[in-house]
Amino acid sequence: MKIVTRISIAAMLGLWLGLAALPTVPSVQAAPPAEATLSQQDRRDIERIEQYLNSIRTVRSQFVQATNDGTLLRGTFWMSRPGKMRLEYDPPIRNFVVADGWFVFYWDDELKQQSSAPVGSTLADVILRDRLTLSGDTTVSDVERGPGTLEVTVTETKDPGKGKLTLIFEDNPLRLRKWRILDPQGLTTEVALLNPQFGMTLDRDLFIFKDPTLNDRRD
Repeated sequence: MKIVTRISIAAMLGLWLGLAALPTVPSVQAAPPAEATLSQQDRRDIERIEQYLNSIRTVRSQFVQATNDGTLLRGTFWMSRPGKMRLEYDPPIRNFVVADGWFVFYWDDELKQQSSAPVGSTLADVILRDRLTLSGDTTVSDVERGPGTLEVTVTETKDPGKGKLTLIFEDNPLRLRKWRILDPQGLTTEVALLNPQFGMTLDRDLFIFKDPTLNDRRD
């Protein structure tokens, strides 16, 4: 199993969730970010977001991903907390991402190889952990409100160089609709969820990495 030390899934796939970036190794360790000056309203909204996200254990959703150059990609996203997710693109793209609770695996179909990193070393850990808190090892850097929307931006406290994750919600009632990644190279990728479904039972096999070339060889 190859452990990646200098690669960004956010740059290649636009994951946050995540949904997520495999870790980079910056040439100079970035200083920890200063926590945003949060108002009482900000703190109430952060608490609401934490309660809402902690109420979600499973998700299945179609998505549209917009990359920094304007490319649009579609696919399907599954999540089962704690620690598990899967992201597949619609054909003809055969790249995919699987988190099995311990590692995040990225399959590069062009190279026919997988790369991986511990879940806890990625931005995906922000929402995949069993008990989500937007404090401590995660720093809230911004809270923004718009007509019917609420956005919160977070970084990893000890290594803000991994990038920024912005979670975008509809408000009243609160519903997760998008996330946005600003990666260490300054590239932005946004993923919008389409008709997400929550609380269903998901097949455990979704969250097991399987080398697609094994099936190809059997065929």
